[in-house]
Amino acid sequence: MKKKILFLAFTGLSTFLFAQDKITNVEESDYNFQEIVRLDATPVCSQGYTGTCWSFSALSFFESELIRMGNKDGLTLSQMYIVRKAYEDKAEKYLRMDGKINFGEGGAFHDIPNIIEKYGIVPREAYTGLLNDATAYNHSELYNVLEGFMDGLMEQLRSNGSHGISNHWHAAFSGILDAYIGKDVKEFEYKGKKYTPKSFAESLKLDMDNYISLTSFTNHDMYEKCMLAIPDNWNWGWSYNVALEDLVDACETALKNGYTVAWGADVSEKGFSFKNGIALVPEDPSTIVVSGRDNKNFSDAGADKSSNAFLYPVKEMVITPQIRQEAYDNKTTTDDHGMHIVGLYKDQNGKRYFLVKNSWGTGNYPEGYLYVSENYFRYKTINIYLHKDALSSGLTKKLSI
Repeated sequence: MKKKILFLAFTGLSTFLFAQDKITNVEESDYNFQEIVRLDATPVCSQGYTGTCWSFSALSFFESELIRMGNKDGLTLSQMYIVRKAYEDKAEKYLRMDGKINFGEGGAFHDIPNIIEKYGIVPREAYTGLLNDATAYNHSELYNVLEGFMDGLMEQLRSNGSHGISNHWHAAFSGILDAYIGKDVKEFEYKGKKYTPKSFAESLKLDMDNYISLTSFTNHDMYEKCMLAIPDNWNWGWSYNVALEDLVDACETALKNGYTVAWGADVSEKGFSFKNGIALVPEDPSTIVVSGRDNKNFSDAGADKSSNAFLYPVKEMVITPQIRQEAYDNKTTTDDHGMHIVGLYKDQNGKRYFLVKNSWGTGNYPEGYLYVSENYFRYKTINIYLHKDALSSGLTKKLSI
């Protein structure tokens, strides 16, 4: 029998209930998920054709944090304000490093607290990043222009010897951002009160020192800080390296204690299917047939994938730290995409899945969400980002937090 979805309109939160017992990933699926915990989140947004998932997912995480802290208005923060400020900082660092670091559309979860502490934040309605009646994001031209600009600066440095470059480049760079996503916000009004980005950030009462990144790779010392060597970690943020079991337990413990989790992962896998609302690692991956390809930013539903594994539970690979590390070392596990984990479920066989809020719109059956098996999480997680109070006392002790 088909699942009937009832939408609950309560203080602007995207909470969904199911009229019947069956919760599944696609209409014809035999998966029958049972909720263990489901936490509040703001409505699903689409990042469009951009590589800005890190901003959408991290801000969705912080929006859920605000809900947890008592803000029931369902405030949506401006993803493009963060993107704009990140580009400004990236350009500065890229220039200082003589072009020897990544200048791209991507970023990391820790970019958001860094930017909020430095510049502030604004509501999405104060800075949408959409101009000229546009209703969807497409940054392909914007990024090409910014990249060309930075290449031009580097060429000027190379050809100009010891004379360097002028200070005019800052204004020129800002002009590009103004033209494509709107002029910088200096002051705005929200609910009848005037704010600057800094004063608005202060009003939210988010203490950015409370948030940490966890990862799990054997090429780093266990229970010590490490710096993930991935291109999008342009800001050189730190993570705590923990055992794989502790990484899984940290995510599940956080959810059970009322804390959501930002999730960075590899989604360029046959078993990750947003269209089918599920991600898993079948023991026999040849059962998955792929047609088409993902776009370079992993910013839409991607290639078409079909498999019985998407329709009824199958046996999955057993993921060990060794298997996980080998995939990371040989670059078959890559840092592709940021998402937001808001729930924990189990299927009819007792296997656990994380409910993940994505930023690819609401065109799939679970309305922008998908169910990620614990095995997929074990295999393809790059890092998670969460409130340090969400950790168990045992892990807190191991990390000396």
